[in-house]
Amino acid sequence: MNLKSRLLGLAFAAADALVEVDEKAQVTFALGAGPVTGQSTAAWIGHPFADLLSYSSRAIVLEALGDLVGGERSRRLEVLADCGDGRVRRALFRAFILPDLAPAVSCALTWQGEPFTLEAATDQSLADAEGFLALAREGLNGKTGAALQRLAMAFIEVQGLNAANDATNERVAARIGARLQQASHDGASAGQLTANRYALIRQTDDGRDLEAEVREAGLAEGLTLTSRASQVAVGSDALCALRAMRFAIEGCLKDNAAQPELSFADSLSRTLKDADRFRGIVRDKEFALFYQPIVDLKTRAVHHFEALARFGQSGGPASAIRMAEELALIESFDLAVAEKIVHRLRQPGSGLLKIAINVSGASLANDAYVAALLRMTASEPDNRKRLIVEVTETAALADIAAANRRLGALRDAGIKVCIDDFGAGSAAFDYLRGLSVDAVKIDGAFVRGIDSDARTRTLIGHLVELCGSLGMTTIAEMIETEDAARAVQDLGVDYGQGWLFGRAEAEPVTTGPVAARARRQGVVEAWG
Repeated sequence: MNLKSRLLGLAFAAADALVEVDEKAQVTFALGAGPVTGQSTAAWIGHPFADLLSYSSRAIVLEALGDLVGGERSRRLEVLADCGDGRVRRALFRAFILPDLAPAVSCALTWQGEPFTLEAATDQSLADAEGFLALAREGLNGKTGAALQRLAMAFIEVQGLNAANDATNERVAARIGARLQQASHDGASAGQLTANRYALIRQTDDGRDLEAEVREAGLAEGLTLTSRASQVAVGSDALCALRAMRFAIEGCLKDNAAQPELSFADSLSRTLKDADRFRGIVRDKEFALFYQPIVDLKTRAVHHFEALARFGQSGGPASAIRMAEELALIESFDLAVAEKIVHRLRQPGSGLLKIAINVSGASLANDAYVAALLRMTASEPDNRKRLIVEVTETAALADIAAANRRLGALRDAGIKVCIDDFGAGSAAFDYLRGLSVDAVKIDGAFVRGIDSDARTRTLIGHLVELCGSLGMTTIAEMIETEDAARAVQDLGVDYGQGWLFGRAEAEPVTTGPVAARARRQGVVEAWG
């Protein structure tokens, strides 16, 4: 075997077609397989090398050829070769100048995939994040069982866009959008979430390579794009999946600067797993309730306790509650807390206990929570007088009038109602105006600065006066010092809660750390 044959064999082991071009990028030699069967590379000789390529790939190849110097090899480029009849084929291109042959350039082409027709860019833009969620909701609506489980939510993050050319990026986005719409399960469920992030609902058994689709869309506009595609199965609960999708998208957009490595699919998968875990905790009631005392500020006697949920070693429930509200899981949790408290009130020796339980505004969106709470207390109606429901503002009430009607049913049955964390959210005064309640709990953020901030004292003083005129009592949260306790008492606040009077304990503790002023410790007063 002569050396020339050996070198030729090694060259074809690394490439499908070998081409030599002169200083004007004209083909002077060609050997090997063309991009389609029957196309002879010998026919390329005498033609500009650029004519062998799709229009979108010509500039990057000519630039690479012009930058080469003797003894160097170009970087590998992904290009589209022109197959004729409107078809193209992906190829890997590399070039090298052998000093002995300069200025001639040796080129190698390796074909990738099969020839395909390049779609035209469309003027129709994809839906944004909110629009995509609406499309997903419409696409999943009515699907159950196996049909639902055959669907997945796919996410694609694109790198390599032209930072200096918005027009090119718009055309690329249109091409990517057209390809992703074709890959979606109904031809319409794709969206552009950000400038370089896309999403679609697709069949789980769809074998199309979304990353390759993105590459080809970029090559059509002369860009070499890379992307990361991942997907998460919808599962058996479309509503939960949609809410989890919103939760994950909002979380990723908000936290993108802090967690750029976290993809939408990662976030969604984690959210769905957290949701399943939360369902199990609620179903099996694998959470604990701790009880923090709320005292009469005049006597320092314990008036009632607030039941606070704890989830194992993770402690406070704030993040879990937010997720549960977003994914429509909060009502079952609120009822699970109520069931535990009703059971606690039935235990021997609990006859003097009064306990406040939190209820999310989301749980008051329909009649189910109130109806269930009344059912579980129906056999012992006197226990209703020992229950206080604190309406939290973590999820705003969409219909305050309807919520007031539902809370009115609780009050008619003897259950007290309190507005929780007044002042923490924008809807506080809407609640005060629209809800008939027995008490208002002043958010601890106000109380913390009361002994040093005259404006805070003025605000709380006016609030206490307003609540008094409406027949409502007031409770101040987060009282940690004696100065703060005296300040809120001097302003007319009725009850106090905070570490000064006792932390949350696994069992209600009626003897607080601060000595009573007017009566002995351990007395539990009647409400009102």
